Amino acid sequence: MGVNASTCFETFPRKKEILKFVEEVRSYLFPGYFEKLVGSKEKYLAKKLKTIKSLYNNYICKNTADLFVSKLDELKREVYLDLDFFYESDPASESKDEIVITYPGFLAINHYRIAHIIYTFGVPYVPRIITEIAHGETGIDIHPGCKIGAPFFIDHGTGIVIGETSEIGNYVKMYHGVTLGALSLKEGRELEGKKRHPTIQDNVTIYSGASILGGETIIEENAVIGSNVFIVNSVVKGTKVVYSQDLINKFIK
Repeated sequence: MGVNASTCFETFPRKKEILKFVEEVRSYLFPGYFEKLVGSKEKYLAKKLKTIKSLYNNYICKNTADLFVSKLDELKREVYLDLDFFYESDPASESKDEIVITYPGFLAINHYRIAHIIYTFGVPYVPRIITEIAHGETGIDIHPGCKIGAPFFIDHGTGIVIGETSEIGNYVKMYHGVTLGALSLKEGRELEGKKRHPTIQDNVTIYSGASILGGETIIEENAVIGSNVFIVNSVVKGTKVVYSQDLINKFIK
């Protein structure tokens, strides 16, 4: 659904107001992690829902608050799938509590999932503000318009860029410095609305520094993309793509 910007807010939403909203949503998703539970958990969650709806109406868009609240159960399912996958994938994690509170990759994915819901409603500006807050805190740049399955795991994460029309399947692992980008933007505005970024299918692992570019590029399921490779063509399922110094040497005099 599309929403007219003028029907969403009379003044441009401030970053601190949007951040307050996101923090309330995360407190609802992870009760007890970010603030003390007062009263029963049921009463706490009911009060939190009321606050979320009020903040959404005030800072996001009055016309879609109920719709956002209706998506919270699905959002919770996805972030807990992410959490389990993080814990299973990273032997350095002491507990799931540590992941929720301290892991930048988990924070960036949380922000993305909240922003993506709002993006699908056609609400302007706010989804980008939400993901840019995470970008500033973590160095992980995820466009709210991309499609990411669950679970999804980001390790370390600094320098990751995931473009607007990227599509990522389930059980994908991604390490720092990865770019899912467009091949060329020389056509500028003519590319608006077109698939410019790659598709990553299920169970793919992408190691640090890899660049995967182009809207027609598909990394099929169970592929492994090694560090520092540059990919502009599709990769068939189960393939391992690695940087080869011997191959590079053939082109160096």
